[in-house]
Amino acid sequence: MDNSNSVYVNRTLNMKQINYIGLDMDHTLIRYNAENFEALAHKTMVQKLIETLSYPKSILKLNFEYDRTIRGLVIDKARGNILKLSRYAAIRESYHGTKPIDYKRQKKIYKSTYIDLNTENYAAVDTSFSLSFATLFAQLVDLKDSTEVNTLPDYNTMALDIKQVLDIAHSDGSIKDVVRDRLDHFIIKDALLVEGLENYVKHNKKIFILTNSDFFYTKLLLDYAISPFLKNHSSWMDLFEFTITLSEKPRFFYDTLSFLKIDPKTGTMTNADTIEKGGVYQGGCADDLTHKLSLAPEEILYIGDHIYGDIVRLKKDCAWRTALVVEELGEEIDSIKKAQPIVDKIDGLMDEKIPLETKIDNLISNQIIEGHRDSSSEINGLLKKISQIDSQISPLIKQKRSAFNPHWGEVFRAGAEESYFAHQVERFACIYMSKLPDLLLQSPRTYYRSHKQVLAHEL
Repeated sequence: MDNSNSVYVNRTLNMKQINYIGLDMDHTLIRYNAENFEALAHKTMVQKLIETLSYPKSILKLNFEYDRTIRGLVIDKARGNILKLSRYAAIRESYHGTKPIDYKRQKKIYKSTYIDLNTENYAAVDTSFSLSFATLFAQLVDLKDSTEVNTLPDYNTMALDIKQVLDIAHSDGSIKDVVRDRLDHFIIKDALLVEGLENYVKHNKKIFILTNSDFFYTKLLLDYAISPFLKNHSSWMDLFEFTITLSEKPRFFYDTLSFLKIDPKTGTMTNADTIEKGGVYQGGCADDLTHKLSLAPEEILYIGDHIYGDIVRLKKDCAWRTALVVEELGEEIDSIKKAQPIVDKIDGLMDEKIPLETKIDNLISNQIIEGHRDSSSEINGLLKKISQIDSQISPLIKQKRSAFNPHWGEVFRAGAEESYFAHQVERFACIYMSKLPDLLLQSPRTYYRSHKQVLAHEL
């Protein structure tokens, strides 16, 4: 992966061959203060559970914990557990509610099986909008297990209830109305982002918006965060080639829905036979859009933050190129740099330990072959040395972990392996970055080259 210019490359991407760039809005084109927004979502869900589903008022005491979960986790709705998986979907860490599950109990529950994420028992925490959901689920599991609250439904029903009230909160204005009244609290303005957009347009890159948000919410955020910084365009509608709202991603990438054209002044809609410059639309599908624009699919780059809704389904169903925004990436890279001296110490101790283990294995093999126990004393001495090294490694591992999320560690790592989230990023995102300006402030003609992937036997 090429780490130059803060754009990381999984597959070679020549920007000179990209003519259209599609942008998701939430957490991509528009940056949120994620902690403030997720705290609002958490509070709103708690209120709606009480008001609409008769949950006990005692849940009002639950406070949002921003670091309780991270992106890439998996919720086991049936058991009330939250899991962190390796690239192979093996469980590497687990919690029941907010309480860690030790390895012995974890093995008893899951019997070392690999998790099948296609089963309905599991839900992925695959976007920033999922953090409040996962946190509230963990807290309600704790309450259900306690003697304090015994009127809560089973774990699976609680997960379904939380999903239901979150969907309602997004659709009925409970969340958006608060955002509208306090834009500066929830939305991050970025003049450099707008500068980068206008620079790309100068290079004849046609940029469009493809979002699941409705038109009026989209207009609200773009009027606030984009239009004030424009120098070469009168408004965001002049900047973007066209805007597609309520797109129903990931359905947009595999279904055959028709486009509707929206009148920006009245919100009324009519059937759309063509896609016009400056037009605002609703619905539609990727194949139809590609056809209407008379493009080859590989001429379109789509940038989003949702690994499944924006990237995985797109890559499986379309030939558009893909880019992923991972807001946590910048902080993770800083933490990796901070932890590097500790990692170097751990690696040094492992270099001492591994030859001792190899020597023990050889001595035991010789004993078995020759039928004697003459090496027992030497083996015990080597085991003692290994134990001493382990006692030095253990606190270093804890010290390294403290540089990352206190509950889950790294987003992109699960022990020595990539996390399942990192595996998805590597497999489906052509490039990825921590924020959109990381790409936009590079030349629109950049040739992003992937590095040769080193195989195990090539090390």
